[in-house]
Amino acid sequence: MTSPDEHFEQRARELWREAAQRIDPATAGRLRAARRQALATAHAPAHRTARWLIPAGAFAVIALATMMVWQPLPQRHAAPANTMVNAAETGVELDNELPPDADKTDPNLYQNLDFYDWLAANDSPTAAR
Repeated sequence: MTSPDEHFEQRARELWREAAQRIDPATAGRLRAARRQALATAHAPAHRTARWLIPAGAFAVIALATMMVWQPLPQRHAAPANTMVNAAETGVELDNELPPDADKTDPNLYQNLDFYDWLAANDSPTAAR
């Protein structure tokens, strides 16, 4: 026994075969051409997309590397006035301060570096009192 769905499917196939046999050659040619064009268009965007993925990815990697290499250095903010007063009152030196740049300092300071090393090694808080 056949179910109503199977009967419907068989009847639709028979009607399609009959219609396909009655179609004139010009219409059949146009249908085949339209089918080929639709299939070509369906496959073309995937090819174009794949063709642009590699250069776009390379550009993104170069841009990321450039941004990582040429990041601006973080700017140091001046310490608040209260911190300087507290450090001066307690006699504690701030260890996070860097020496000035060589082009901004007096060149005579760099003549006797051994003396400054000795002074730093022998400098004690009791000697200053």
